[in-house]
Amino acid sequence: MGTTKQNIGPLFDTLKMERVRTILTHTYPYPHEHSRHAMTAVAVGCLFFISSDNLHTLVQKMDNNIKWWSMYICLFGFFYFFSSPFIGKTIKPSYSNFSRWYVAWIFVAALYHLPSFQSMGVDMRMNLSLFLTIYVSSVLFLIAFHIVFLGLWYVGIVARVAGRRPAILTIIQNCTVISIACCVFYSHCGNRAILREKSFDRRNSGWFSFSLFKKQDRNVWISKFLRMHELKDQICSSWFAPVGSASDYPFLSKWVIYGELACSGSCSGPSDEISPIYSLWATFIGLYMANYVVERSSGWALTHPLSISEYEALKKQMKPDFLDMVPWYSGTSADLFKTVFDLLVSVTLFVGRFDMRMMQAAMNEVQDESKDGDLLYDHFSNKDGLWFDFMADTGDGGNSSYTIARLLAQPSIKVKSGGSRRTLPRGDLLLIGGDLAYPNPSEFTYERRLFCPFEYALQPPSWYKVEHIAVDKPELPFGISGLKQYDGPQCFIIPGNHDWFDGLHTFMRYICHKSWLGGWFLPQKKSYFALQLPKGWWIFGLDQALHGDIDVYQFKFFAKLCQSKVGENDSVIIMTHEPNWLLDWYWNDVSGKNVSHLICEYLKGRCKLRLAGDLHHYMRHSFVPSDKPVHVQHLLVNGCGGAFLHPTHVFKNFNKFYGTSYESKAAYPSYDDSSRIALGNILKFRKKNWQFDIIGGVIYFVLVFSMLPQCNLFRILHEDSWSGRFVSFFRTMWGAFIYMFESSYVSLVGTLTLIMASIFFVPPKLSRKKRIIIGVLHVFAHLTAAIILMLLLELSIEICIRNRLLATSGYHTLYEWYRSMEREHFPDPTGLRARIEQWTFGLYPACIKYLMSAFDVPEVMAVTRSSICKRGMDSLSRSGATIYFASVFLYFWVLSTPVVSLIFGSYLYICINWFHIHFDEAFSSLRIANYKSFTRFHITGNGDLEVFTLAVDKIPKDWKLDPKWDSEPKRPLQLSHHRKYPSKWSAASTPDPINTVRIVDHFVIQGTPTNTT
Repeated sequence: MGTTKQNIGPLFDTLKMERVRTILTHTYPYPHEHSRHAMTAVAVGCLFFISSDNLHTLVQKMDNNIKWWSMYICLFGFFYFFSSPFIGKTIKPSYSNFSRWYVAWIFVAALYHLPSFQSMGVDMRMNLSLFLTIYVSSVLFLIAFHIVFLGLWYVGIVARVAGRRPAILTIIQNCTVISIACCVFYSHCGNRAILREKSFDRRNSGWFSFSLFKKQDRNVWISKFLRMHELKDQICSSWFAPVGSASDYPFLSKWVIYGELACSGSCSGPSDEISPIYSLWATFIGLYMANYVVERSSGWALTHPLSISEYEALKKQMKPDFLDMVPWYSGTSADLFKTVFDLLVSVTLFVGRFDMRMMQAAMNEVQDESKDGDLLYDHFSNKDGLWFDFMADTGDGGNSSYTIARLLAQPSIKVKSGGSRRTLPRGDLLLIGGDLAYPNPSEFTYERRLFCPFEYALQPPSWYKVEHIAVDKPELPFGISGLKQYDGPQCFIIPGNHDWFDGLHTFMRYICHKSWLGGWFLPQKKSYFALQLPKGWWIFGLDQALHGDIDVYQFKFFAKLCQSKVGENDSVIIMTHEPNWLLDWYWNDVSGKNVSHLICEYLKGRCKLRLAGDLHHYMRHSFVPSDKPVHVQHLLVNGCGGAFLHPTHVFKNFNKFYGTSYESKAAYPSYDDSSRIALGNILKFRKKNWQFDIIGGVIYFVLVFSMLPQCNLFRILHEDSWSGRFVSFFRTMWGAFIYMFESSYVSLVGTLTLIMASIFFVPPKLSRKKRIIIGVLHVFAHLTAAIILMLLLELSIEICIRNRLLATSGYHTLYEWYRSMEREHFPDPTGLRARIEQWTFGLYPACIKYLMSAFDVPEVMAVTRSSICKRGMDSLSRSGATIYFASVFLYFWVLSTPVVSLIFGSYLYICINWFHIHFDEAFSSLRIANYKSFTRFHITGNGDLEVFTLAVDKIPKDWKLDPKWDSEPKRPLQLSHHRKYPSKWSAASTPDPINTVRIVDHFVIQGTPTNTT
């Protein structure tokens, strides 16, 4: 079933049903979203029934005690903030769906214990217990049905599409809808089997008693609901009437649940009418099964003869399968843990002990490295002019990476420049400044985060194979004898720090031993190179590894090149990954000494421009003319190739490098925009980093672990005034704080560990004293919030216990109550329940019993808490203590996760805007895909270098198949750069980046004519 080739039975083969076409063609693909529509219908039904009976009662009888209102406000507030990242947007289906079910579970479990429903005359215990019983029965029944159906598929009776395994989430969702529908019907129509001596008589029992309004209490507004009430009675008595007597169906007489007799007086004999609840459940189950069978075996299967794998592949072609931005604050990402491990290994092993750059130098067969064709490329040097592009730090989010790759792939881009429109042709050369994939280099990240967007933007040749390894580069297309004859775009890449996390293994495999990055040809053989361009221009691509400098063998190659090849009047562009001019200024450090020595002592003023990435923004600084020698004229950083955005305002005071003064000429985003963007840490941290819930919730629980439980908190409410209550509350907080330092172990160790981690988390840019102060204040804010949340939770439980809403009996209160009500109101004269219990060896009642206990977390927590407060923690067994702390954690996690994210996000905002620290942490948390750019260069006929930086403010999130690309004829063996529309996807909703791209910086570097002598 899980293989591509389906196991089709002989009957299916004989009929050749895959060739059949019928008129039952669906206009939408399988599976249909029936459960969503059913949920809507159930919700509308609930509102209809509730509004007719309970709306006025809710207003009239709601307990107006302030403590209950406060508890409701807190409950709804915390659950809303916990669920807010998943409202209106599914961030990731697995965690989002888990959160919805989790919130619904513990929210309802807490809500039904509060007194407002009792004051309305509504007892939710029957609804909950009935829901759980029907839910378990539905799940088990549908699972058995699907097993049987798969068996029929295996023997070839049904269509091969039926072999697709049903999603367990779909089964759970449909069972939930069925259970809710049955509970809604029972709440308002009951389980009546016979209606004697009068029409439908409203049920008035201890479960759900709805008070009729007295005539003198009625007003105009209430009277409008009376007709609605009459309509509801007609629906219950007519539309959902019992299907008949069990005697009408002898085969079912021992396999059904019977209804409760409803008569004005005493009723003689047991009921033999089938329960309307049972008939409603059987109807829903039957509809689900019939729809599933017909859909899989007749309609959809016959009109869609493709296999499952073929159909899934076809669906993917209609939309790109881009990855989202890397979740840097994920507590569950295996990639991030692997990144940390690879970094530790790389720093320990590959820096200074085993350096891939040394191996590359040792493998050179040419003695004179300045003439080595593996490192020096001069096939562009004889051109009259040249257009080329630079980008860096791609391979993060698929949307942003594809947007930039698509702009790079266009034959030309039309932009406004100085009041007129200019056409900028595609670069013949693409330079990428490192960090090709995040968070670590691997086969998966390189293929999905780097190659996938570039191949969609500009397709590789038809003969290209993913598994191909280039043995003798350059492997030119057929009919082309050398690089000078190749007219397509080429690409040269230097590695960044993220590419070095595995010792450069993945970079060498995918860049130096492959020939194509999408439609860009890769002649490169080593991780560093030199390019001789027209009009005396050069590009030195340096590999700085993990310590921000070049090795001695690399230095030797470029030094000899400066002496023997680079002319006195030539101009050199130095391309590195890290912008050490900004980073050294920021960290008050000195790095890249070999690079500095090369520029100052060997180039001697010939370095006109330094290019770098690493910082994911755009900034350009130009020298201020003076009498001092200028080693580098312009400093340009552009790391906006696809990774998350970095701030610019923390670097705006930079003004000196190599003893030369510089001034800022351009910044993207602007300093003011950068500062405003940082505000998102307060408002959006949890929405962008929902995986941080795991870390934050566990940390807060550890901080208060030793303080649980807090007994006798009810004294806080005994104070006469609100000020007295606040004073008593904060006095209790201080007592818990002192207890932690005097008597606790787990919480104290957790607090001290968190303080140490927080101090080390503060960047060393600040003094040790400031780091300690900031770290301690940060932890103090978290500890205070954790204690407040713990006391609020404990106080709520204490109030419910004192009002006998919790801890009234044992752990199985809900189940015991349900069994007593079940025997009274759901008659079972044939002993069906006893037979099921016997056949399942007692699992039938046991599963429901423990499911109800697990569902009723507040009751379990309150019972155990009361036992601890009476007899002490030592009275509990190890399993009992585990159950208590687990039940507390389930609710405390909901309370704590929004707060820990709010405090941590506020900490990042304060640090980035007040102290200008945590520029990496504060913006990686926002995962901003917008504000992307690349730089396009033009070597003009007179030898000048014209520079355009093109930017896109808004990155599309939705894509569609570009009809122009799809309709353009594609000849066999045609290279994609010859196409007019080379990119497969175009923006589906937002304005297309091709139309919104703009120039954010434009300048010219004067070149010196090459000395022809």
